[in-house]
Amino acid sequence: MPDSDDGVPKPGHFSTGEPAPGSRPLTLRSAQPAGLGKARSIGFDDSSARRKARPLPTDPGTESEYSGPPAAPLTAPPPTLLTGTRRPGGPRTSGWHANPSRAGAQFTSEPPPLKPPRQSSRLVVAGLSVLVVVMLTAASIGGFKLVNSYGVQRPLSQPSVKKSQAPIPVPPDPTVTVTVQGIPDMVRLQQNKIYTSGQVVSVSCKEPDIKPNSQSAILRYYQALLPCLNKAWEPIVTKAGYDFRSPKVKLQTSQVTDDQDCTGESNTAYYCSEDESINISWKKDLQYYRDEPVAARVWMLDTMAHEYGHHVQQMTEMITASFSREGWTNSKAMKLEWARRRELQATCFGAAFLGANKKSLGLTGDKLAKWEWEVQHSGDEYNPKKIRDHGSRKNNWAWSGPAFTTANPKSCNTFTAPPAKVS
Repeated sequence: MPDSDDGVPKPGHFSTGEPAPGSRPLTLRSAQPAGLGKARSIGFDDSSARRKARPLPTDPGTESEYSGPPAAPLTAPPPTLLTGTRRPGGPRTSGWHANPSRAGAQFTSEPPPLKPPRQSSRLVVAGLSVLVVVMLTAASIGGFKLVNSYGVQRPLSQPSVKKSQAPIPVPPDPTVTVTVQGIPDMVRLQQNKIYTSGQVVSVSCKEPDIKPNSQSAILRYYQALLPCLNKAWEPIVTKAGYDFRSPKVKLQTSQVTDDQDCTGESNTAYYCSEDESINISWKKDLQYYRDEPVAARVWMLDTMAHEYGHHVQQMTEMITASFSREGWTNSKAMKLEWARRRELQATCFGAAFLGANKKSLGLTGDKLAKWEWEVQHSGDEYNPKKIRDHGSRKNNWAWSGPAFTTANPKSCNTFTAPPAKVS
């Protein structure tokens, strides 16, 4: 595209640097050398133009939007660099963040003026003083009264404990366990308080008016006798210092069941100390009643009294002590002797009960004669297995006769008797 006649470049072209036709070239007022001239430093600190253009804020009469560093660098050493770090440009100079060392105090040393104390009224101060004195006096009087209420008096004028009251007991240490010394077996057997508790009580019990002609009737007969024995023995056992408990009365069995802890022979009644029960041999009683009704009833009275005698031994802990002594010996003869002492005592206790209630039970005349004969003919001589564990018939009567007369457990201390009396 051709240029225009006036020499001005058209759009899309650059100027060639030549003056347009008809124009005057630009010229300088003074001649300038063609070279660049001598080099000079243009550093920030050496530029006079820079110093004049931006005066320092420390100069008087100047204002600046910049804040400068302190007047002098701090004297503290440069901070230690973190090991393993890279700081571009090298370590920084110190003095920017520490207290500068300048002459003269930066704050005034004069304290602020104190507010004058408030003037209180003399009457108010005097009233408060009187109130404090009254309160202290009342507290002192109350303290003395409290001390005197615990029995502590003035030590120089009266005793430390009032004569009219006992010293305050010191409670025992809850962490201390006091072990009560147990009573030895022989003391329990030979010196039991049951021997000194007096006669068995006469409770005016009558023989049950029940014909023992069946299994259920025999059980009801023995159960009807139980309240009479309880009333007669409870005062004696309680007076001896033991807890009284009524035994159970059950029909004996030869097999263990859920409610049966002891077993025995099918034709012999026995006492079970495990559950404190009297177990009755009803088959033998039934046969005896069919043969001799009166003698059978006397026999049943004696049997119930004897087994209840074992329950008295249980409540007074003599049965436990006797079994303990029996268990400590390895001699078979001594084991049988301990058994005879235990059985003869139960017979004696039974006789004491029968003697105390002989009138109400009808043990007179023919019935009494039958009872004496039965006791005199009861003993190990009649045991088909010849086991000497209940005493001879002679000794059975030797213990039963006196106890029936005295009605006193004192006559039944078989554990102090010589071996000949318990053979």
